[in-house]
Amino acid sequence: MGTVIYGSELSAELKEEIRQEISWYTSRGRRAPKLAVILVGNNPASLSYIKGKKKAAEQVGIDLEVTHLSEDASQDELEAHIRICNEDPDTDGILIQLPLPKGLDDDRAVALVDPEKDVDGLHPVNVGRLHLGLPGHVPCTPQGIMKILERMGCDPDGKTAVVVGRSRLVGAPVARLLQNANATVTVCHSHTKNLKEICRSADILVAAIGKPEYITAEYVKEGAYVVDVGVNRKEDGHLCGDVDFEAVKDIACAITPVPKGVGPMTICSLMQNTLNAYRRKI
Repeated sequence: MGTVIYGSELSAELKEEIRQEISWYTSRGRRAPKLAVILVGNNPASLSYIKGKKKAAEQVGIDLEVTHLSEDASQDELEAHIRICNEDPDTDGILIQLPLPKGLDDDRAVALVDPEKDVDGLHPVNVGRLHLGLPGHVPCTPQGIMKILERMGCDPDGKTAVVVGRSRLVGAPVARLLQNANATVTVCHSHTKNLKEICRSADILVAAIGKPEYITAEYVKEGAYVVDVGVNRKEDGHLCGDVDFEAVKDIACAITPVPKGVGPMTICSLMQNTLNAYRRKI
């Protein structure tokens, strides 16, 4: 059986490092880092994510402030709150909880955030910096994936990587991070032909397609590093990933489970990005 890498354990270690650094600053009279979260409406998944972010912020010593707008908030109202956060000198990071309710423009809202405070790494300036290999905020889930690969003992340099999924939140940025780390990267999607054969060539396989247990043993090369980004709910209510964990775990060199895999690393990376923004300001 391959090594199972729990993001929950790794994130606990990294959050402790973040907590210690923040404690160092605050013990010397500095204010704590501040993360402003803007939530519109009452999407149950969004409310759950906010709860997880609050818990993580408390653990590391970040002041997290939530602005909760009503479901029928206008684009102008949303943008007014973004501007307030942009102009607040004590706000280090800004996160707009996505997706926004129907009728609001996600792209327009994200583009209004100060790139230096864009701890989600979604502003066009930060996306451009990532693709140019320049310093900037990196999207949280891809950043977490790279930390997981590091924990797996996987150096992407010279390896063949296949990313299944090309979303701008995960697939595209993690492909760029892998390429920046000198992997040879193939990005697959719904129009890809011979997907099974392409996946089977991968030393590093990242599954981010949102299809329950789609990646079976036939897709995985012996000794591959497998990172499962998917979170799907089965008919029996249990969560599963995009990878058939039971079928693949004995083939892979290392693999992440669902739950307790990539998910905890996403929130951990958000805390790290907030700390990074705070460092630059002070």
